[in-house]
Amino acid sequence: MSKEYKSATFAAGCFWGVEARFRDQDGVVDAEVGYTGGHKLDPTYREVCTDTTGHAEAVHLTYDPVRVSFEDLLELFFELHDPTTLNRQGPDIGSQYRSAIYYHDDSQQQAAETMIENLNAAHRFADPIVTEVAPAGTFYRAEEYHQRYFDKTGRRGSCYFR
Repeated sequence: MSKEYKSATFAAGCFWGVEARFRDQDGVVDAEVGYTGGHKLDPTYREVCTDTTGHAEAVHLTYDPVRVSFEDLLELFFELHDPTTLNRQGPDIGSQYRSAIYYHDDSQQQAAETMIENLNAAHRFADPIVTEVAPAGTFYRAEEYHQRYFDKTGRRGSCYFR
């Protein structure tokens, strides 16, 4: 019996920590870090770090919707970073560290917009959410040394977490 996996793409600051947290989520089958939302073809990490390519550091997930819903992934996304700071997460500053949800279909777009409305209405955060909600575009997989960075280096504390 073949599984019907789905994709989700999130940007929430330094992608190493975001990837590690999503990998720990039951139902996430795979996670890879990379760059999306920009204008340069096939950007490198060094180029994205200049804040001139328009890309965000992002995590592309493959998940099993039978085991975890997109709404559950959204909840985790909003728990692991500060969605109220524009182009910044902790000490990391620049548009490459923006908060963004890149939707893969209309239902993801609706779920993201509804959750943002509900969180703002409930005043879950002291300031309004500035998370970008945009269609998923080309995802450029980051260089291999960035994939599963914490597993490779044991440096779990090297990324900002809320």
